[in-house]
Amino acid sequence: MVQLHVKRGQESQFLFNTTAQAPLETVIQQITAIYNGRLKVERLCSEISELADHGIMLPPNMQELTVEQIEELNLRDEWEDQCMPSGGAVFKKDEIGRRNGHAPNDKMKEVLMKTVEEAKALISNKQIPANVCVTMEMVKEALDQLRGAVTIVYPMGLPPYDPIRMEFEDLEDLSGTQASQQVITKDECQLWWAAKELQRGKKLQDYIGKNEKTKLVVKVQKKGHGPPAREPLVTNEQQKEMMKHYYRRQEELKKLEEANDDSHLDSEWADRQALKRQFQGLTNIKWGPR
Repeated sequence: MVQLHVKRGQESQFLFNTTAQAPLETVIQQITAIYNGRLKVERLCSEISELADHGIMLPPNMQELTVEQIEELNLRDEWEDQCMPSGGAVFKKDEIGRRNGHAPNDKMKEVLMKTVEEAKALISNKQIPANVCVTMEMVKEALDQLRGAVTIVYPMGLPPYDPIRMEFEDLEDLSGTQASQQVITKDECQLWWAAKELQRGKKLQDYIGKNEKTKLVVKVQKKGHGPPAREPLVTNEQQKEMMKHYYRRQEELKKLEEANDDSHLDSEWADRQALKRQFQGLTNIKWGPR
């Protein structure tokens, strides 16, 4: 199997296994699906953490309004009573005014947060040092875990406008958000290796040969953005280690200079001719008038 270490920019994403004979069209589509799937899991984990802290999303016309403004406009959350968490709610006001503040109790919150951590770990780039390849099946498993946890805590479901429900139903609208800049569609995704674009319509072996034990670092890039920037020869971590080594070496040299100090040779006890002069009576001789 050919192993691809997928990056975007200088940030590692995941490992992906394929074969040298695989068509690049298929490889690019598979990598794009995993890449975007990981982003979906990360977005869901972020929103579910907010759900655990502050309850369901307010209707769009009530978001970011104060209590006084809501009362003045006579607005009402029709989903508030229907979408109550299992075991009752605990009020925790959302300071930014996105969620209604009726949060799950501590036990249900723990269910959500534990599942969030498990889902993150499943698709994390920390799988790379462990040499674990992230697959689309793993992404789907993470999504299923999150969906199951939300269903346990909110058996009656979430409002149709809640971003968590919209993510699960693939109805999310990311326009105008930072998240939209991260997503790459399968049609605009490009794969780069060794400053060369891996062209669709060819096979991987056209670039790397038929060796199935090859490991490559490839980068995903949006079409039209040009080749990815080359990575520095020395990483930040390596530079820090080099600076530490340089500092330690400087300290060692200072200590060696102190240890080589020969100023003691001017002391009387270090004079090799002192005993000879004493026998000859030449000690304490002073020149000049008394």
